[in-house]
Parts: sequence; structure tokens; C-alpha cells
Amino acid sequence: MIGSVLAAVGSGGIVGFMLGLLGGGGSILATPLLLYVVGVAQPHVAIGTGALAVSVNAFANFTSHAIKGHVWWRCAAVFAALGVLGALAGSSLGKAMDGDRLILLFGILMVVVGALMLKPRKPPSVESRPIDLKMCFVTAAVALAAGAASGFFGIGGGFLIVPGLMLATGMPMINAIGTSLLSVGAFGLATALNYAASGLVDWWLATEFIGGGIAGGILGMRLATRLSGYKNTLNRLFAALIFVVAGYIFYRSWGPTMA
Repeated sequence: MIGSVLAAVGSGGIVGFMLGLLGGGGSILATPLLLYVVGVAQPHVAIGTGALAVSVNAFANFTSHAIKGHVWWRCAAVFAALGVLGALAGSSLGKAMDGDRLILLFGILMVVVGALMLKPRKPPSVESRPIDLKMCFVTAAVALAAGAASGFFGIGGGFLIVPGLMLATGMPMINAIGTSLLSVGAFGLATALNYAASGLVDWWLATEFIGGGIAGGILGMRLATRLSGYKNTLNRLFAALIFVVAGYIFYRSWGPTMA
């Protein structure tokens, strides 16, 4: 009993620490940690529980950005509202899929995310765009697609939402990051509630995981300032960790079958 609690709190701490240190990406470890460290038997329960933890962490970080004035509120509200529809559709499709196949696809997603993190990040040049019909359609399409991917895999989806917001509206990156967190939280909550309706969320485990995430996030944010000069190196190390976890997912998915 104590061992399982420590595993849940420790795993949540790892996710929170990565989010605090790197500012994003860490939530993709939630489902593998719940499956292979905490020992959740059902992939769907791991995804539903992880989505709830991701949502709480996102809303906490969103509050911080909102206080600093980084949020474009109208864009945040519209993007989140439309994306929630995509998240509900995506999570419904995820629930209906075989759990083992879903986790295999999750492993492929991790490889994609790891590759994106290895790519040098250069702040793209953005221009403020007029709020016209074209912007509205682009924003709606990006929101629905990002929400669907977030709901299907039970992830935050910030790596999709941030560039999506910049593409659709032309907002600066810092505003896109702050604004995206409302969507990340909303998508995660919609996914968690959809899974909870089918009894696929372990609420007590989620509480333990979130508690560890809060503590880890505080530590990660404190170290982020000191290690800011090593951000690219940290991203590469984290990408390597993602590749290792993805490899383990593939081994668990294919190893027993091939043997």
C-alpha cells in the first residue's frame, strides 16, 4: 500500500518537475508512468487518470501566466471552447479503441514529440493579423484538431496548441504559451470527465499523482531559472528520455508477441 502511494506521488513529481523545468512536454510521461511504474493494469484507466492530472497542472500554470498578463483572453476562450468539442470526440474514439493498440499509437506519438524537441527552437516571426472570417475558420480548424488529438491520447497537447495559436492569430510565443494553458486544462478536464463517465478514472490515484506533481513543479520552476542557460541541453536530454520510454512501450507491445 505504502509502496503504491510512493510510486504514484513520485511519478506525479517527475511529471511536475519536468513541466516546471522545461515549461511543457512533461505531461506526455504521465500515462507510461501510471502504467509501468504505478502499475495501473488498464491502459484506459491510465489515460483517463493522467488526463485529470494534466488538467489540474495546466490550470495551475495558467493562473500564473494570467497574473503576468500573458493571456489573450478572447482567443483563449474561443480556442478552448471549440477544442473541447474535439477533445470529447477524440476521447470517445480513444475509449472505443483496444487499449493495447492505443498505447502502441501513444508510443509512436512519443517518438514524434521527441523528434520535435530535438529540433532547435527559434522564435518564429509573427505578424498581428486582422480578426476576419479567415482567421476564425483557421482558429476553429486548429482548435478542433488539437482538441481531438489531446482527447484521443489523453495528453496536454501544448506542443500542438502553441504553434497552432501562433499560426491562427499571429500572437507572440509567450502569449501563445500562456493562452494555450487554458485549452490544455480544458481538454484534459473534458477527456477525464468523458473517461470518468465510463468508470475509467481512479480518483484517489489521481489525487496522489497531482500532489506529487505540485511538489515536483515547485522544485522544477526553482531550478529552471538557474539552469536557463542549459535549456537546449535539457530539451535534448528529455527527448532522449522520451525515446527510451517509447522504446519500452514498443517492447511491451511487440516483445511478448515476437517471443
